[in-house]
Amino acid sequence: MTANTGDLALTARNATIEDLVALLRGQQARKVDVVAPASAIRAEGGLLVLDGTVPQLTGDGVTVTAGAYRPTGVCDAGIAEKLGIPAAYLRRMRAERPGLFDANVNGWLAGDDRSFFVRCLRGGDGQTGVARAWLSDGYKPIDHIDTLMAVFDGIRACGQDVTIDSCDLTDRRMYVRVRCEAVQVLAPALLAGYRSPFTGAAGAENPVVFAGFSVANSETGCGACTVTPRLVAQVCSNGMTITRDAMRVIHLGERMDEGVRWSGDTQDRQLALVTARARDAVAAFLSPGYAERVVRDLEKKAGHPVTDAARTVEVISGRLRYSEAQQAAVLDHFIKGGDLTAGGIMHAVTSAAQLQDDGDAAWDLENTALEALSLATSL
Repeated sequence: MTANTGDLALTARNATIEDLVALLRGQQARKVDVVAPASAIRAEGGLLVLDGTVPQLTGDGVTVTAGAYRPTGVCDAGIAEKLGIPAAYLRRMRAERPGLFDANVNGWLAGDDRSFFVRCLRGGDGQTGVARAWLSDGYKPIDHIDTLMAVFDGIRACGQDVTIDSCDLTDRRMYVRVRCEAVQVLAPALLAGYRSPFTGAAGAENPVVFAGFSVANSETGCGACTVTPRLVAQVCSNGMTITRDAMRVIHLGERMDEGVRWSGDTQDRQLALVTARARDAVAAFLSPGYAERVVRDLEKKAGHPVTDAARTVEVISGRLRYSEAQQAAVLDHFIKGGDLTAGGIMHAVTSAAQLQDDGDAAWDLENTALEALSLATSL
């Protein structure tokens, strides 16, 4: 786990579900969420200072919301969007010229009659807190820990035994990857020529694909709560996400009054919706029929030969906006995988995604695998 405020970790990569839940509960205890008028917010020394805000009433008592908080990159992006300041310029000012950052933010806040929803974490042991997000007062948060509990309720309702493969937490999102080994499909045409770049195991000897899904959620305005079907190859644990079939619950609602969050009834209704949709999604995505249909569709494209690996990876990387490092990793995994087909390109993208240091980058790269497969068949 990396990035912390005091003794509290903020992010995690490839964590267990137990570690993730413990981390989220620790953050939950330090959350400071407030709807504040522009007049109650100022910048000082590159920090955001909340003055004159209404204390937050929670089940644990009263939390004082006033204080100084250091913005994350996500919060910087929210400030830039809401105040009309170019994001790159704002980040540079805060890093290199905090006085200029203060002058710009305070100048644009002056006379602004709007209110903003600011999400923070209190620091520990005298540490400065963290400003996680700067959002509109119509943003309806679905917190990570509540999302997990709602999704688990949906899983239990379906009666399926599942395994949590891995969990990531970033400033932007939470990701939880789930597999169900009881629902598996033989995929010899998809894996026949492939070898795991991690172990050298042959797909022909391990031609099984498991059904599964991924859960993603943002507490900071970076996307909807989603449950996305995901197939997992037994030979290498590569995950193929089927983004077109994802279930989504968006974080939007009516304006909140200053100093308050959504009511308990509103939160309960929203989480009941997550549970219901998760139950329906899990039932659909973990059905043998669904997994079988997806695998057969992939096999129709997977056998297309790739004759010029370097050019194919270069063109796909350009169209899907891979970084130079990602392009190099995909080419390396394509060669190591030994499957010189469009299916091999897909496998290379999904295995390269496992090596990304950043959880957001891993998610984004894996989600392009099927598009990479389609592009490879057209080159």
